[in-house]
Formats: sequence, structure tokens, C-alpha cells
Amino acid sequence: MRLLSIVWDPSVGIDLGFFTIRWYSLMFVAAFLLGLHLMKKIYVADNVPKEKLDPLFMYVFISMLIGMRLGDVFFYSWDYYQNHLLEIFLPIKESPNDTLFGFIKGWKFSGFMGFASHGAAIGIPIAMYFYAKKHLQKPWLFILDRLAIMVALAGFFIRTGNFFNSEIYGKPTGTDFGVIFTKAGEIVPRHPTQLYEALGYLAIFFMMWYLYWKTDKKNQTGFLFGLFLVVLWSLRFFIEFLKEAQVDGREDWVFNSLNTGQVLSIPLVLLGFWLMFRKK
Repeated sequence: MRLLSIVWDPSVGIDLGFFTIRWYSLMFVAAFLLGLHLMKKIYVADNVPKEKLDPLFMYVFISMLIGMRLGDVFFYSWDYYQNHLLEIFLPIKESPNDTLFGFIKGWKFSGFMGFASHGAAIGIPIAMYFYAKKHLQKPWLFILDRLAIMVALAGFFIRTGNFFNSEIYGKPTGTDFGVIFTKAGEIVPRHPTQLYEALGYLAIFFMMWYLYWKTDKKNQTGFLFGLFLVVLWSLRFFIEFLKEAQVDGREDWVFNSLNTGQVLSIPLVLLGFWLMFRKK
């Protein structure tokens, strides 16, 4: 009866003998390298000096990591981190039976425990305000319209990486169709929500890429960024119904049906509509 489902248990990455390139890291690097290449084409079309790309990379990379980290802390895990402030930006965790560096008792290395894309949705635009003001001398929405195209592409790679890691998967399908994430200890077919999102983000990328090159929408300041917000966060809103809750007890805390991710998506969708249809 399980012939209709996919048993998913991939290797952790590409083993080079002396080093293993993990799939998620590979997807992350691919997103940035391809994004920079395509952004270069856009800068050429907009007559923006190509040397402006280097600071753009740093602004996006740093603000994304900080935003995603703080997003997880404040949107999903503040009940824990309010009593463990050092663990927000340090890869350590309290552990009574361990020793850090061989002499600091009560701590151990743990790595950062979580990231949330809603945090990046706040962090990156804030960083782009300062980038546009300092490096472009152009309106804030000018860079957001163009960067949104690359963010959609990056979302495709990142969610593909999540699929390889067997994380952020969906609820049981209740049928023989689905993916069995054996690496995560699952034994029943589940919705591969990572792939649902990945394919959705890829479709958004192609749509916005077409609108930029084949229409005059790039000249309507804020339209492309608004469209990005509306389509992406609407997609996230509906896919959340199929996802497993990422935080116990927070799966349905509004009107007994909406989870944290859905509530955070609503204002972003409304902002997108306003940007698309506002008067100049």
C-alpha cells in the first residue's frame, strides 16, 4: 500500500572524503550566486554601476540572517529566549552537565536553533532603505522592486534545501500518497510542503522576471514589490494549513484556526495590495 508514497532519506550532502558539502548549504550558496548574476543584468539594464552589487550582497546577507534569527526569537520562541538572552546570537545552550571550552561550566555548543522567514521580510527591507540612501541615491522602492525578484528565486533554493533536510514538512496526508520523511523519524506519508512552497516561489520568480523585462511595470515604483508580497505571503498563508506546527501549542491560536505564520502573513499581503494600487 506504500507503493504510492516516496520514502525520503537522502544523504546529508556530497561527501568529498575530507569534507561533506551539505545540501542545504549548497542550495544557500546557489541562491546567492545565481541571484547576484541575475541582479547584475538588472543593474546593467537600469544603468546602475555594477560595483554597487558588492555592498548589496553584504546588506542582504547580514540583514537576512539577523532578521530570520530575531523572527524566530520574537515570533515563535520568546517564551524560552526571554530567560536565555545569551542564546539569541551565540551558538551556545545552558547545560548543567557540560563544560564550554573546558572550563566554563553549565554551557555547551549547540548551534543556532531556529530561523523564521517572516523576520527576513522585515530585516531585508529595513537594510535596503539604508542601502538605497547611501549607495544608490534612488527611492527605497526602486531596489525593493528589483530585489524581490531575486528573493523569490532564493526562496525556491532554500525550501529545496529544507526538503533535503527533512524539515518544515507537512501534516499526514491520510492516504497512501505523500512523502515519508524517514530521516525525521516519520513512518506515514506527509505533505511535502517544502516542495509546494519551492515550486510556488519559482513560479513567482518567472512571473516577476517576465514583468520586469517585457512590461513597463518596473517603472511603476512599488508595483513589483507589492505583487511579490501579495502572491508570496498569500501562498504561505494557504500552505500553512498543511504544515505541521513549528512550535508546540501555537498551531491554532487565533480564531481556533490560524497559526503564527498565517497571522504574520496577513499584514504583508495588505501592504502589498496598497503598494500595487496606491496613487503615485
